Amino acid sequence: MNLLHRWYCKSEIWAKQLHQYMPRMVEGIDLGDNPLEIGSGPGVSTDWLRTRVPNLTTIEIDHELAQSLSRRLKGENVTVVEGDATQMQFSDNSFTSALSFTMLHHVPSPELQDRLLAEACRVLTPGSWFSGSDSTPSFRWNLFHILDTRVPVDPAGFAARLEAAGFTEINVFQYPGGFSFRARKPS
Repeated sequence: MNLLHRWYCKSEIWAKQLHQYMPRMVEGIDLGDNPLEIGSGPGVSTDWLRTRVPNLTTIEIDHELAQSLSRRLKGENVTVVEGDATQMQFSDNSFTSALSFTMLHHVPSPELQDRLLAEACRVLTPGSWFSGSDSTPSFRWNLFHILDTRVPVDPAGFAARLEAAGFTEINVFQYPGGFSFRARKPS
C-alpha cells in the first residue's frame, strides 16, 4: 500500500467507519471459538473482532504489518501469522469462521482471489461462515490506491465465485462504495 493508504487504514477515521458496519457483517453468524481473519492489515478490524471471540487467528502477507500487529497484540487473544492467504499453511477444517474486510482488491489477480476463496473454504469447519466486505472503485478509491495493487472485485459476479470455491447459502449485498458477503461451507 502507498503511504497515504497505509496512514488511512490505521486512522481513527477508518476505524470509526469500519466499526460502524462490522456488526452488520457478522450479525446472525456464530463466529465460534476459533475464527480466522484474512488480511488484517494494521489491525483495525482485528481490534474489533478480538473483543468478541475467545481466540482469533489472523493471516497477513505484508511483513511489516504482520510484525507490527504481532508486537502490538502480544499477550492478547490474537495469533498473528505472516503468510499468503492464497496458500494457507493451516490444516483443513481448522477454523470456526473466516472474515475478510476490504482487502480482496489487494490480491493481485482474479485467479489469486479465487484461490483465496477456495482456501477460506478449505480451512473452515463444515457449516461455518465466511463473511466480509470489499470496496468498489470510485474517484476517491482510485486516489487512495495510486501505485497500489488494486484488482476490483465485481459484486455482480461474486456469488458465482464463492459458489465455485465451494460455498453455499451465499448472499452478496451491494451498497454505495462497496459490498458485503456471507457464505457457508456445506455441512
